[in-house]
Amino acid sequence: MKEDNKQYWLKSGSYSLILNIQQLLFGFGGFYLLVRMLDKFSFGIWTLFLATTTIFEMARGGLIQNALIKFLSESTEEEKPRIISASFVLSAILMGICIVLNLSIAGYLSRLWHYPGLFPMFIIFNGVYILQGFLAQFQWIEQANLKFGGILVTTMIRQGGFFLYILVCFIFKLPISLLTLIYAQAVSTGIAAFIAYFYVREFLVFSHHLNFDWVKKLFNYGKFVFGTLISTILTGTLNQMMLGTILSPDAAGTYNVAIRISNLTDIPTNALGTIVFPQSAKRFAQQGKDAGKYLYEKSVGTILAVMIPVVIFVFCFPSFVVRVVAGSNYNEAVPMIRIAIMTCLLSPFDRFFGIIMDSIGKAKLNFMIILSFTVLALTLNYILIGKYGIIGCMYGTLIADLVIFIVRQIILYKVLHVNTLNPLIYAGRFYPEFIRNYIKTTLGKLPD
Repeated sequence: MKEDNKQYWLKSGSYSLILNIQQLLFGFGGFYLLVRMLDKFSFGIWTLFLATTTIFEMARGGLIQNALIKFLSESTEEEKPRIISASFVLSAILMGICIVLNLSIAGYLSRLWHYPGLFPMFIIFNGVYILQGFLAQFQWIEQANLKFGGILVTTMIRQGGFFLYILVCFIFKLPISLLTLIYAQAVSTGIAAFIAYFYVREFLVFSHHLNFDWVKKLFNYGKFVFGTLISTILTGTLNQMMLGTILSPDAAGTYNVAIRISNLTDIPTNALGTIVFPQSAKRFAQQGKDAGKYLYEKSVGTILAVMIPVVIFVFCFPSFVVRVVAGSNYNEAVPMIRIAIMTCLLSPFDRFFGIIMDSIGKAKLNFMIILSFTVLALTLNYILIGKYGIIGCMYGTLIADLVIFIVRQIILYKVLHVNTLNPLIYAGRFYPEFIRNYIKTTLGKLPD
């Protein structure tokens, strides 16, 4: 049994790492090409469009994903058809609400951002959103059954297919428009969903009668995760919307460049976070507060040790980084990079606070903290954008980050007796431990 658990966590960790690397290659690769193929206004509109539609996708994932995986992995074979049927119904309800909202805002946003082409973009996206719904459901069911091969393949098809379209247009200098980008999304997502069905069809069993108790259970479990994710995504999304409205779509595109660069440091945080969540829940139940305290401090320290060299390099050479990543058209992003990269040093503290709180049954507290941060950040950003322009958005986010960081550390001290300095100590110990345990060990095994 212990060996099976070990194999599961090894698979889970590998799966998480590969997905994050894949996201870097395809997601950042697509951004790298598009920022050179589109003019600043068009790239700004594409940024605003993605920021808006991402809310719909995150809403579905936050409400259903964790609940579906949890209940399917714990339930009997008799209950699984009822759970799967309830999840599809809940997804369909949410999908209908999001489509109505999408249709309602399409015309308004096209006028607000002075781009009539936004209206057909939002209309066509409804088809993409439906395809994404089927793909997500299939992937979550597969994950609940401890299978990962199909998730990797179909995610690669979805992201890689879209990237391939951009790459072909870039190499052969083919004309590209924002509308054709959505068609490319639809094709790659549709193919991925079709293939995902064959990976999951053995587990795809429905109930003849809908059990509303399971619909309520899924909703009640997922509502705080849903709220947390929506609050988190709204901060970045509404920042871009405010910039696009108060200043111009060009400003939103410039902001997106700075955020994209700083987000590269989140890859190790996301990969380790997926593994820490289940381990934290298990150890807290078995060993109590000391286990949660150690996991938080050790995990944050490890991530800081990996991030700090990258942060120092980007902070010292922001002009070089911007030119390499986005070209010479986005020089105004340079001062923004320095502020954005400083906030990255707080992200491991923030991310693992949420993971620890969720794992010890305090998801509501985590949601309230995230919601408070969102309100504070958006209020400050609205005031400071009007006063300082694009850079005001960065100032507002940094101030809000520092305030919420202090609040979180006070809560962690009261709940788990976490010492804020301990992650820095673990970060300092990381380098000699890494040299001693990995590099010297590896070199010692090499043949003479």
